[in-house]
Amino acid sequence: MIVEIGHYALILALALSLVQGTLPLIGAQLRFDSWVAMARPVAIIQFGFVTVSFAALTSAYVMSDFSVLNVAMNSHSAKPLLYKISGVWGNHEGSLLLWALILTLFGATVAVFGGNLPPELRARVLSVQAWIGTGFLLFMLLTSNPFERLLPAPADGQGLNPLLQDPGLAFHPPFLYLGYVGFSMAFSFAIAALIEGKVDAAWARWVRPWTLAAWCFLTVGIALGSWWAYYELGWGGFWFWDPVENASFMPWLAGTALLHTAIVVEKRGALRSWTILLAILTFSLSLLGTFLVRSGVLTSVHAFATDPARGVFILAFLVLVVGGSLTLFALRAPSLKGGGIFAPISREGALVLNNLLLTTACATVLLGTLYPLFLDALTGEKVSVGPPYFHATFVPLMVPVIAAAGVGPLLAWKRGDLAGALSRLRVALAFILAIALATLIFAERAPVLAVLGMALGTWLVAASLSEIAERLRLFRTSPDESWRRARHLPRAAYGMTIAHAGAGIVILGIIVSVTWETERLQVVRSGESVEVGAYEFVFRGVENVKGPNYDAVRGIFDVTRNGDRVAVMTPESRVYNTSPQTTTEAAIRPTLGSDLYAVIGDPDGSGGWATRLYHKPLVNWIWLGAILMALGGMVSLTDRRHRIGAPKRKSARAPSASTRTAKA
Repeated sequence: MIVEIGHYALILALALSLVQGTLPLIGAQLRFDSWVAMARPVAIIQFGFVTVSFAALTSAYVMSDFSVLNVAMNSHSAKPLLYKISGVWGNHEGSLLLWALILTLFGATVAVFGGNLPPELRARVLSVQAWIGTGFLLFMLLTSNPFERLLPAPADGQGLNPLLQDPGLAFHPPFLYLGYVGFSMAFSFAIAALIEGKVDAAWARWVRPWTLAAWCFLTVGIALGSWWAYYELGWGGFWFWDPVENASFMPWLAGTALLHTAIVVEKRGALRSWTILLAILTFSLSLLGTFLVRSGVLTSVHAFATDPARGVFILAFLVLVVGGSLTLFALRAPSLKGGGIFAPISREGALVLNNLLLTTACATVLLGTLYPLFLDALTGEKVSVGPPYFHATFVPLMVPVIAAAGVGPLLAWKRGDLAGALSRLRVALAFILAIALATLIFAERAPVLAVLGMALGTWLVAASLSEIAERLRLFRTSPDESWRRARHLPRAAYGMTIAHAGAGIVILGIIVSVTWETERLQVVRSGESVEVGAYEFVFRGVENVKGPNYDAVRGIFDVTRNGDRVAVMTPESRVYNTSPQTTTEAAIRPTLGSDLYAVIGDPDGSGGWATRLYHKPLVNWIWLGAILMALGGMVSLTDRRHRIGAPKRKSARAPSASTRTAKA
């Protein structure tokens, strides 16, 4: 009965989505106040129905109701409760339902907290959001029903993919979807602005918090996915340029550009058309990621579905959304007024350079991701585009981005003084010079590119701190005056500093861990030792371990440094009861300065075991920096200017149809 309620709630949500997508939109055009006002309650009720549907599917998983096909295919009675719950979205149908839940959540949030929005704009935004929801709800009900029954019900389920039976499944997909779907709000605001024909400072102030929130969620989601791959797959890496990894990275790049260009619209009224286009492209790239994962065109650990019919539906929806929005943009963008004029050397100029480079970098990633697919479809030829391509195309574009990010905040609006800005960064410049020289002199295996990377990461951190110090006039005025400035400085300024410094820390973590890591691959027997950097790993043998739903072989390593025991590390090789697939569970000893990383493989048949041992300096800085970036975004999000004080639109609202009728 609960399952049927969930299915019926999904159908009702679709009906409400159609109402929300039509009547408020028409009402906003014709000035029907009652139809405009309908958007808010319908959006909230629709979210309620989708929540009921999601709760019903979760209940089926928790109770191991194997009469539901989705549960039987992706769960097992022996699974721990955490994986029963997270398994709800660890499959195609359930992940779509999570997508719909988050989409309606954002819509309901606009309905509840969007009281400062003009009623017509809010109605248009919620209507566009509803049409996106209509597409996904139709997709579920027609091709991917999560509540399809299986009769007769099997005694037990097939279980979850062993690679997904990890706490990472509970956190990575929800954060990733919050980012993906969150950009739908920027898209909806952009389409609403095109319909309305008005993009101004007020619109930019309204759209920025939603874009910033989505960017923060996506940053955390990508970081969690990278960390999950690092410790779960046993390869010791954090990024492989997998097509689906790229599919999450591309909207992040476009969203980063969108965040910066929205600032220009708000502050100077410039780049309006460019901001609208970026909002469309960012969400379009999110939809592209959905297509890649669910179309069957990719073979990946991330892929959820291989049904061509589903791929055709998503492709048609993608073409409709992207093609329709770009057509509307082509028709209405020329009517958008241009903004203020600015010199190339200015804060606006730095942000434009930032945007051009980020979008170009995004295009290179897009080309490398889609080229093998297009070539296969057209010629049948199989090619692989791997890290060498991305390192050769993407990385050089990031060098000027990082350089501009350090100096841009110190440039004035409209017309800046580059020499003056660099003079205020002389301490940062001296610091990065010292770091570069120290790396060349003292570091082993210090290639030129690694030194450049160290300099760039240090530059971004030092420049960010120098910029905030300049704002506070540290050491240039009294402590009381600096403290007064600190208390009155907008939170967005602190957020920018934290985010930029976090990006610098990510760069330092990547450069140091990749350049100076130590890797040892060998077969070892009990009692043998392996030197890994400054550490000695002594292999003590293996033991058999039985988990809640798996059997494992656990290796035991004593790790010492200079004769002192540092740790006992116990990597595992697991075989789950419902799958013959073997998974690795790396043993990791993390510190702020480095990671010790151990993996055990297969026996060699003569008492030896294949092992992989690493020493990875500063690798944790990658995820620490990403968390700081997201934290910076969250700090910016708390700026009171995002909650109150949005600039008022000057044009008065025309009398509604109902008002005109009453007066007549």
